Amino acid sequence: MSISLRHIEVFRAIMTTGSVTGAAQMLHTSQPTVSRELARLEHLTQLTLFERVRGRLRPTAQALQLFEEVQRAYFGLERIVSTAASLRQFEQGQLSIACLPVFAQALLPPTCRQFLARYPKVSVSITPQESPLLEEWLSAQRHDIGLTEVDAAPPGTALSALMSVDEVCVLPPGHALAGRAALAPEDFAGLPFISLSAVDPYRQQIDEIFRRAGVARRMLLDTPSAASVCAMVREGVGLAIVNPLTALDFAGQGVQVRRFTVSLPFTVNVVKPLHRPLSQLVALFEQSLRAQADAIAAQIARL
Repeated sequence: MSISLRHIEVFRAIMTTGSVTGAAQMLHTSQPTVSRELARLEHLTQLTLFERVRGRLRPTAQALQLFEEVQRAYFGLERIVSTAASLRQFEQGQLSIACLPVFAQALLPPTCRQFLARYPKVSVSITPQESPLLEEWLSAQRHDIGLTEVDAAPPGTALSALMSVDEVCVLPPGHALAGRAALAPEDFAGLPFISLSAVDPYRQQIDEIFRRAGVARRMLLDTPSAASVCAMVREGVGLAIVNPLTALDFAGQGVQVRRFTVSLPFTVNVVKPLHRPLSQLVALFEQSLRAQADAIAAQIARL
């Protein structure tokens, strides 16, 4: 017979309460049972753990040293139990997100603010990355959740639509066209225009819209970042058409946002790995994402 957890429990109870009677009450058992288990522990360890003095138990030096080890073990067990409880209550945990830079700048900040207000001890890691490397990372199961514009699920992942809203027009403060609720392609004729980079798919779609409308803009400069485009607009360099997330982010910084009469959908998709263990935190974070997406769609509808 070897030492069991029950033997250690009995020993700890006696050391804690100072008597067999107190240990029996602590363990909800009988005094003979406690005495029997203590005797077995002393036999198995070949140690004299207690001296019997006038009917009372007095721990020996060996018992005191053993008790220190037992206490350390129990403290470790209590930490395990506490950690498990925290995980159940989502007080702890980690969430890894990979996304396009535009989502890290405009969509995730308000989402994380609301999510972390509910689960303040959760650690969130956000890694911005451009396509196609972003999709490669998601296929490699390196992150818990991803946000992308691609319509097809990368290999090894599941994709679901988060939101689809139209691109919008952005104007400098006090611009002559700011009085209009929506702008048509012909409104941009001859005006200075700021574009995304030539390889950007939205840039290519915008150029095609103006080509079909027969409208010539005054092309001043291009930049790969929608945030940079809006910053240029804010400084009065020209007008632009960008995604609504970045546009709304700059709306509070002096940029005027108006609808574009031609529908140019801007789509956001959620990507989740199929071969990476999913915690319930992913589902809870996705709920926060969808709530924020609904709020953005409602804000755009009011333009």
